[in-house]
Amino acid sequence: MRIAVVLEDRCSYDRCNYECIKYCPKVRTGDETIVKTDKGVRISEPLCAGCGICVVKCPYDAIKIINLPEELETELVHQFSENSFRIYRLPIPQSGSVVGLLGANGIGKTTAIRIMSGEIIPNLGAYEKDPSWEAVLEHYSGTAMVNYFEKLADEQLTTSVKPQYVDKIPAHYRGKVEDLLSRVGDDYMNWVEKLEIVNTLDAPITNLSGGELQRVAIAAASTKEADVYFYDEPSSYLDIKQRLNVAKVMKEKSKESQIMVIEHDLAVLDILADTVHLLYGSVGAYGVVTHPKGIRRGINSFLSGFLDEENIRFRSTEIKFERHAPNKNWHTEPLIEYGNLIKEWDNFRLETEPGIVPRGEVVGIVGPNATGKTTFVKMLAGVIEPTEGKIESNISVSYKPQYIKPEYKGRVMDLFHTQIYDTFESNLFQSEIVKPLELEPLFERELSNLSGGELQRVVTALALGREAELYLIDEPSAYLDSNTRMETARAIRRFMEKSQKAGLIVDHDVYFIDYVSDMIMNFTGIPGISGKGCGPYEMREGMNSFLKEVGITFRRDQDTKRPRVNKIDSRLDREQKASGEYYYA
Repeated sequence: MRIAVVLEDRCSYDRCNYECIKYCPKVRTGDETIVKTDKGVRISEPLCAGCGICVVKCPYDAIKIINLPEELETELVHQFSENSFRIYRLPIPQSGSVVGLLGANGIGKTTAIRIMSGEIIPNLGAYEKDPSWEAVLEHYSGTAMVNYFEKLADEQLTTSVKPQYVDKIPAHYRGKVEDLLSRVGDDYMNWVEKLEIVNTLDAPITNLSGGELQRVAIAAASTKEADVYFYDEPSSYLDIKQRLNVAKVMKEKSKESQIMVIEHDLAVLDILADTVHLLYGSVGAYGVVTHPKGIRRGINSFLSGFLDEENIRFRSTEIKFERHAPNKNWHTEPLIEYGNLIKEWDNFRLETEPGIVPRGEVVGIVGPNATGKTTFVKMLAGVIEPTEGKIESNISVSYKPQYIKPEYKGRVMDLFHTQIYDTFESNLFQSEIVKPLELEPLFERELSNLSGGELQRVVTALALGREAELYLIDEPSAYLDSNTRMETARAIRRFMEKSQKAGLIVDHDVYFIDYVSDMIMNFTGIPGISGKGCGPYEMREGMNSFLKEVGITFRRDQDTKRPRVNKIDSRLDREQKASGEYYYA
């Protein structure tokens, strides 16, 4: 079975001369296999010979010709239009448990939720017709899905959805938080207390931070009376402690409800979900939902990049973690040294202990939101000056800020050539940064048209491409899917090792920090009021200090060596806390 996909956001550029049409062998013999339309090009899938010439000739990577197994043809669930994205198979909600969805961005996770929540009636590939529940019920007759769709069609099953993009909520509602939640249901105070957002009740929605908006959205979705709850990326904008708390309260809710969740933080997904569906395919072209797997097996399959039951490899390399925490001698030569630093604002005070960053080391920075991590990085970068204390250094610094506001007008390729031409053309940068971050398909795109995840990859690469001795990278995993997060962590790690540079990485993804770091710096305090930075410490000491503050312990998976959160008050959890080994036994 052959499918042809045209990505409309990349096609129909004004400067395109449509070489894809000129060189199509069937078009030259008179067939209308590929034709120009007002939206770009249209490819006739029945006429396409699959030669791939149009794919090669397109300078914008807008065309994909893909051969799929014939057995998938009967499992097509929904196709948006001709030459557009299509999804095969669907996940199955389960009573009394949490079902996770894990896969790349643009692979169909949100589409699956929209179908399962009743927002979209699946058209089974007949995109030219209006979809109907009658056709859906006939198609799924005799399967486990038919009862679910019957209830959904008859409006006997209610759903509640926490949307993916919570930052768009203020554009639709401008009242106070309590007014919004009271509209949803009477039990909202229960969720307000569980999610620790009591102090936001009187605040206007427009004044909330990303983390506060996320928890308000979770509270609103959870307060609504429904049979099935869908949470799309509930950990975005949250710090590690908040993520674990959200996982805890959602896990409790699953005892009485059906819950399905899309999550990119593997540590959170590991403790939250009971089973998981992986999604594989081609971004923007098609996605296939696997059959449910146990959560441990599912995440391990994801990290290995291989689905043994389907005999499909969806990643070329395996993600492997250290068997134990790094325990090597520190480099004696400090790259940067600082004393006791204090930074005071009108309503916030940050204090950090004296410390050094050795050459050739990567320091992971962890801690709650609003405790001064970004402020500390900005002081090292020279963006702001400390109120008290000095930073002893004359080194060159490359800084990637937490919040990205693209000011450059033009293509991604032009940005790289303008700012880091020599580095960009080097073999090291091409092999260690461009390839793993999959930047090549973005080269001809306008920077202003990139998604949040695409922009994050470009800006992270740009920061690594600048000639510097110290790289300060603030939240590089934001907006990235699970696969891209791990590839980015590996790219940063390998780049630092091969170039013998030092880096400070701020992030809230435990897997990311565990993979990329040699040392840990821990921030504590009262969010929004005061913060204290301690370290850098050797990895074991730093993670033990941080995890003790959070109140959790880790063990190592036997196969992948990835960190896994122990169940609170389990035998292993109690033993590790008693011995002071929170990081691993």
